[in-house]
Amino acid sequence: MSMTMTQKILASHAGLESVEAGQLVLVKLDRVLGNDITSPVAIKEFNKIGVDSVYDKDKVTMVMDHFAPNKDIKAAVQCKMCRDFCNEKEITHFYDVGKMGIEHALLPEKGLVVSGDVVIGADSHTCTYGALGAFSTGVGSTDMACGMATGKAWFKVPSAIKFVLKGKLNKYVSGKDVILHIIGKIGVDGALYKSMEFVGEGVSSLTIYDRLTICNMAIEAGAKNGIFEVDEQTIAYIKERSDREIVSFKADEDAKYDEVYEIDLSTIKSTVAFPHLPENTRTFDQIPDIKIDQVVIGSCTNGQYKDIEEAAMILKGRQVAKNVRAIIIPATQDIYLKAVENGLVKIFIEAGCIVSTPTCGPCLGGYMGILAAGERAVATTNRNFVGRMGDVTSEVYLASPAVAAASAIAGKIADPLSI
Repeated sequence: MSMTMTQKILASHAGLESVEAGQLVLVKLDRVLGNDITSPVAIKEFNKIGVDSVYDKDKVTMVMDHFAPNKDIKAAVQCKMCRDFCNEKEITHFYDVGKMGIEHALLPEKGLVVSGDVVIGADSHTCTYGALGAFSTGVGSTDMACGMATGKAWFKVPSAIKFVLKGKLNKYVSGKDVILHIIGKIGVDGALYKSMEFVGEGVSSLTIYDRLTICNMAIEAGAKNGIFEVDEQTIAYIKERSDREIVSFKADEDAKYDEVYEIDLSTIKSTVAFPHLPENTRTFDQIPDIKIDQVVIGSCTNGQYKDIEEAAMILKGRQVAKNVRAIIIPATQDIYLKAVENGLVKIFIEAGCIVSTPTCGPCLGGYMGILAAGERAVATTNRNFVGRMGDVTSEVYLASPAVAAASAIAGKIADPLSI
């Protein structure tokens, strides 16, 4: 039976020769992930199961990244619960203040996910790791608890949509623009419980970080997961970080897809998602003057070194506009250190930005950048729902790091080519 990339990975982990869309399968897990918001619920459910230890202390990961360093007493209690659990269960990969980073940037950086893996995480953007040729998806805290206890999870095998990429991106256009373009095209439910599979000669022109961004936002199209074919870039990235075997799954030529889209990367322009859905996309020939109050450059979507370096090059020698707050958040400690060593932090501070420790804080309206009533922000985050970053009357415009940096300078949503 012909299969897609995702179907082949699920079949291999279920011990089956083949699977088909709609089939229920029990699969072995290579990693189970939680953070300081979702893990406490999972821990409570885990304790009800009645087992003494997790299925594999090397394959369970908890990252304190949402409200750490703790923003209040409740956050401190949540982190302490995770800390105590990981100490008791001797969890190898527990990342706390000083060593933590934004989870979906940290795990690839640490080599904890490789191609061919099956990964679940109690966070919807766990789909990020498809950039490395893995099947990864978000689950609820109860599923996380069962995964920690048994090392297995049930899935309904998804059908798939194929995106055939060709060409190369133009200056200041990145993976963020690609995925916003796609979501604008198919809608926030256009890939509901489907696998978004990216293939074609254009894939080689995308960096691993572009691919991480694209897969990260697959969930914003309703997808179960996003996944890229493994190529030389993928292999080089993984080998630099892990000595695990690289297993590559390629879709059969006659694999069945619900839809096929061809996308010429050279035609994609800088794209902005207007409130209050990621599908409300516009390019700069459709964007009027919109004054802003805040810019956030970071998150699991766009906090990689490549992202903040591009922002720094635009901000270098310039000043953030009066009455605009510009917040830069490197996604991991290693990225932060590299930014310090290479002078990016100096550029940001001289431009009038602040630089934060790695955190998801502002993305979900937690801390480090909450919006007041009526305020507008340009953010490199992944969601712009009503009240996502603060007051229900505030507005979030999703954009690339280049657009965000240009907007910080202009004081309004701005095309980086105009700066």
